[in-house]
Amino acid sequence: MEGNIKIEINGEIKEYPTGISLLELSKEYQPNYKEDIILVFVNNRLRELPKTVNKDCTIRFVTTSEDAGYKTYVRGLTLVMLKAIYNIIGSDNLKKVSVEYKIGNALFCQVKMDTNITDEHIKLIKEKMLSIVNNDYPIYKKSIGTADAIELFKQYGMHDKERLFRYRRVSKANIYNLEGFEDYYYGFMPPSTGMLKAFDFFRYDKGVMLLLPDKKNPKVLEPFKPQVKLFNTLKESNEWAERMDIDTVAALNDVIVNGTINDLILVQEALQESKISDIAEQIKHSANKKFVMIAGPSSSGKTTFSHRLSIQLRTHGLNPHPIAVDDYFVERENTPLDEYGKPNYESLQAIDLETFNRDMTDLLAGKTVELPSFNFKTGHREYKGNYKTLGPNDILVIEGIHGLNDKLSYSLPRESKFKIYISALTSLNIDEHNRIPTTDLRLLRRMVRDARTRGASGQKTIGMWASVRRGEEENIFPFQEDADVMFNSALIYELSILKQYAEPVLFGIDRDSEEFIEAKRLLKFLDYFLGVGSEAVPQNSILKEFVGGSCFKV
Repeated sequence: MEGNIKIEINGEIKEYPTGISLLELSKEYQPNYKEDIILVFVNNRLRELPKTVNKDCTIRFVTTSEDAGYKTYVRGLTLVMLKAIYNIIGSDNLKKVSVEYKIGNALFCQVKMDTNITDEHIKLIKEKMLSIVNNDYPIYKKSIGTADAIELFKQYGMHDKERLFRYRRVSKANIYNLEGFEDYYYGFMPPSTGMLKAFDFFRYDKGVMLLLPDKKNPKVLEPFKPQVKLFNTLKESNEWAERMDIDTVAALNDVIVNGTINDLILVQEALQESKISDIAEQIKHSANKKFVMIAGPSSSGKTTFSHRLSIQLRTHGLNPHPIAVDDYFVERENTPLDEYGKPNYESLQAIDLETFNRDMTDLLAGKTVELPSFNFKTGHREYKGNYKTLGPNDILVIEGIHGLNDKLSYSLPRESKFKIYISALTSLNIDEHNRIPTTDLRLLRRMVRDARTRGASGQKTIGMWASVRRGEEENIFPFQEDADVMFNSALIYELSILKQYAEPVLFGIDRDSEEFIEAKRLLKFLDYFLGVGSEAVPQNSILKEFVGGSCFKV
């Protein structure tokens, strides 16, 4: 028919009027989906639902249970929260509202004002949020000039955004409007507020928590589970960043422009060395500790941290011996398979638990043990005369993803183990309302390292990242609160350096591939940063594990 276009949806081709909105199409197909449709892929390009379609295309709907859809849900709910806070408290009474970091399924936020936020404020803000959701208000997007955006944020008192946009190279900025409240977000938004029903809002510590649904079941709100050690580690890092006046990308860019980035690098590295020294001292003064168990998610810098901790242990009179749990892998043909029939090297059953525990128990008893090494080329364990006997000042530094799980070291008494959880928990945010997920930093680290050391493409690293994340969710995160100490390996300056290494890798990803959608998002993210060379980074820095030039064998 004249004036119609052909659209392929779920393998079926149908004709629709030219200019039909994606929102209208989503309403037609919503009954076929358990979760809410919140975005759309049009010819493999992610689009918001208010967009229209004017030519033949293939469409795939994105629900709130998918990564891109869930992030859009969180952004929409954040906008609702901010609209309610500004409405109830008033912009004249607010100094700053900042979205700080994620604890489980909750966002910790700070509401800074002349007086403390009260229980009455909390009650009224939550009621306002519910009203906004129930009224299903549309979320509008408009494009304005970057200079106009700077002036807009200055008027609203959103000074972090004002500073950020002074470094923007593009001439336009997309501004979202919810019932007269305007803001900028890094990423897409829902079409309206009606689907943002699952949330809670309550006071926590000296701020507030916005409780979110779980991505696996985005219509159900699970109770908040406090993670005290993780929260305190993040809080300490954020407070340090605020004292340094470098809590946003714009503030970091200011340091680079002012020519003081080398000073910042030295200060940050000195802080990390001090933290590592403190951990070594704790181990020294902890009675009966013979096994230092180090675990953390991918690209946390565990290897460099282990080396630096060993050096600090030596300065405290101890004699550390590194042991990699990977050397206790089962023979490759016995590796368990995952749900897709592929070898699951991150499963606890991929480790020869019986041999590991026998060796560690014998060492603890003062016996001499020949330790294995795993040949990753042949897929078999080998013995090459690496004998160990623990003396009075000897201590084993054991690194592996299962280190905090007592099922790994079931035969060892708890009092003999000192557990350390390490992760890259960045305290830097894009601006006051757009946080940087810790997973983004780790993904960029891994991508740069894989390209440098393994010749792996960015496409391959992104393609396997979902599987890596599933392994972390199952094998690492559930045990992080069992750690005696948490170490934050993120460096406040590092994204400006990683930018130089990551961008060529990301630009090398095929534009027609599924992975390019994530690559495009990361490229846009890195565009906020001014780039810096790595010459001033010390050779023992955790960052050198990823960009190269480390003095350690990593």
